[in-house]
Amino acid sequence: QLTDLLQQYATAFRDPMMLQPPEWFKAFIYCEAFLQLPFFPIAAYAFLKGGCRWIRTPAIIYSTHVATTLFAILAHILFHDFSKSEHAGPQSLRERLVLLSIYLPYLLIPLLLLFTMLCNPHYKHVEKRKRK
Repeated sequence: QLTDLLQQYATAFRDPMMLQPPEWFKAFIYCEAFLQLPFFPIAAYAFLKGGCRWIRTPAIIYSTHVATTLFAILAHILFHDFSKSEHAGPQSLRERLVLLSIYLPYLLIPLLLLFTMLCNPHYKHVEKRKRK
C-alpha cells in the first residue's frame, strides 16, 4: 500500500515532514497541487511543440516559486531541531545531508529552467510590433 511505502520512506530517510507535515509544509503541498501540477502539462506541451516563447513568463513564475519553497524546506532540514518531533528526524549531519540530497533535485531543476528562460536567446527575444 501507499501508506506503507510512505512509512518506509520516512523511516529510511528520517523524513518526519512526510508523516507529520508542519503547517507551512502543508501550504507548500497545496501550492504544488493547485499551482505547480497544472503547469506541468502546459509546459510539456510548450517544450515538446518547441518555439513557444509564451512559456517564458509562466516558467519564470513557476521556477522562482518552486525555488523559494525549496529554500525554506532545505533550511528546515539543515537547521531544525528534530529531537522534539513525534517521528524520527535526521540527527547527525550525515542524516541531514542524505535527506537534503533527496530534496535537492527539486531545487536544481527549477533553477535550470529559470536559467534557461533568462539566458537562452530563444526565450529572451522580444518581438517588436509594427505600428501602422
